[in-house]
Amino acid sequence: MGIRVRMITALAVIGLAATACTGGGAAGGGGAGGKGGSLPRNETLYTSGTQWGPPANYNPIRDWDSATGTKGLAYETLFHFDPNQGKITPWLAQSGTWTDGKTYELKLRSGIKWSDGKPLTADDVVYSYGIGKYEAAATHTMWSWLSDAKAVDATTVRFTFKEAHYQEWDFNLYGIPIVPKHIWASRSEKDVLNGVNEHPVATGAYTLKSHSQDRVVWERRDDWWGVKILGKKPAPKYIVDVSNPSNEVVVGQLTQGQLDLSNNFLPGASSMIKSGKVASYYDQPPYMLSANTAWLVPNTTKKPMDDPAFRKALAQSVDVGKIVKGVYGQIVKAANPTGLLPQWDKFIDKGLVSEEGSTFDTAKAKQALSAAGYKDGDGDGFVENKDGSKISLKLEVPSGWTDWMEASKVIASSAKAAGIKITASFPDQNALQQERGKGNFDLILDNQRQLSNTPWTYYQYIFQQPIQKTQNTVNFGRYQNDKAWDLVQQLGGIKTSDTAAMQKVISKIQDIQLKEEPIIPLWYNGLWAQSYTGAWTNWPSDKAGAPHTAPAMWRNWLEMGGFDTLTTLKPAK
Repeated sequence: MGIRVRMITALAVIGLAATACTGGGAAGGGGAGGKGGSLPRNETLYTSGTQWGPPANYNPIRDWDSATGTKGLAYETLFHFDPNQGKITPWLAQSGTWTDGKTYELKLRSGIKWSDGKPLTADDVVYSYGIGKYEAAATHTMWSWLSDAKAVDATTVRFTFKEAHYQEWDFNLYGIPIVPKHIWASRSEKDVLNGVNEHPVATGAYTLKSHSQDRVVWERRDDWWGVKILGKKPAPKYIVDVSNPSNEVVVGQLTQGQLDLSNNFLPGASSMIKSGKVASYYDQPPYMLSANTAWLVPNTTKKPMDDPAFRKALAQSVDVGKIVKGVYGQIVKAANPTGLLPQWDKFIDKGLVSEEGSTFDTAKAKQALSAAGYKDGDGDGFVENKDGSKISLKLEVPSGWTDWMEASKVIASSAKAAGIKITASFPDQNALQQERGKGNFDLILDNQRQLSNTPWTYYQYIFQQPIQKTQNTVNFGRYQNDKAWDLVQQLGGIKTSDTAAMQKVISKIQDIQLKEEPIIPLWYNGLWAQSYTGAWTNWPSDKAGAPHTAPAMWRNWLEMGGFDTLTTLKPAK
């Protein structure tokens, strides 16, 4: 159950995938179930892995719990992000240009219509971005640095900034959904932010056909604008996304051809791939693309985690290789000491990592503890604090998240070998989430930050200031370093096209990160994806000639290659 993503700040709600490791529900060979009736199998794509309960709503503003496909299949964004090229690409927008340091002019494509036949206009964009002015909106903080959005004409929007946050702005361009002003403007603030939106009117390639307790059925629009303008047409006429209660059920559905794409974490996935029963992105470990980084997060307000030397020794004590092989069967990959995803490799200062990066070495961990004044005075095999008091740390992960539970046991065992006493604990998820926000913990595992267009999102999680009484979104370890946060803000003010300037600032951030170890990167969670090839073929893989897009229906990944995957699928003969 390793990849689950909570909402992280205003920007994360729009840009990061909300995923879970659940599975199950009857995908039913040829029937969509619920109100969908019987659907032709050769035109229907069955998916699972984003929803783990009845579809809650079809409101793209509620990006954390809206039904799979609400944003991406129905509602669309101005741009998409191409992880392969590392750049945002026009979607609803034809272009976007900085005309000066504080003005961004956006041009919409002509000829785009809402599903009710009315044209998409600049007023729709202005209204959609203006939703962030509501104090409770996920994008509210954007308006602390964006001063105005104005429709210059029917297809042109001019954005004016108090201060240009280039990195975050690009992130928002492919994250904020555009909704129709002629329908939404009459709604109350409460309905805009929290309404169910039972009958979505959108610009996307699919419309809502039906829904039931365990699935959502989307039907392709024959008049979707992208076929003519983008030259893209999704292959499945119907997409049925199934909510699932158990991994075991998903395994059976997938191997029996009742599911076509599982974005669930599946124990034993490597065996299924090796047997040829399902396809995955790679034929060899880690089998899947990397999606986010799992960290060990120490509470830096508590002894001895407030000491960088102790955190460094703790990082050296963790046998990540044992987690990768023993817990995950090599479907994940050990993280670089910076934790930056492989897709961000060009931003890793490799010389600095070689000099300062922490890797597993029990002997070095012991030496580091001793040098920092942590000794085993009573001979029980565990070091004490510098004042002689006992060290007994609790590592908490949610009960039922089986992969993290096993990983926490490995962490505790390898820490013991270095002389650090850690006990694994498995509380209820909701209870842990509350205590985590209040700072009532010693150690936790976390993986909040997904791949995005910029490492700024990653460092914002680690270093954001100021520390609040309740930290519900970022910096759960409550690490305070004004210099680091200043550097992160500097990074946010660099254009995403200026790689050299980004690298220069990121190197300075990494120097602090590697020496201070505010979080301890462990492994890269995979973009969980296994596919059945009996109904659909041409799934993404690393093979020559195959699509190299993301095989993902996770929220916000449809804008990062997931939608393109739908356009390259082919019905099996």
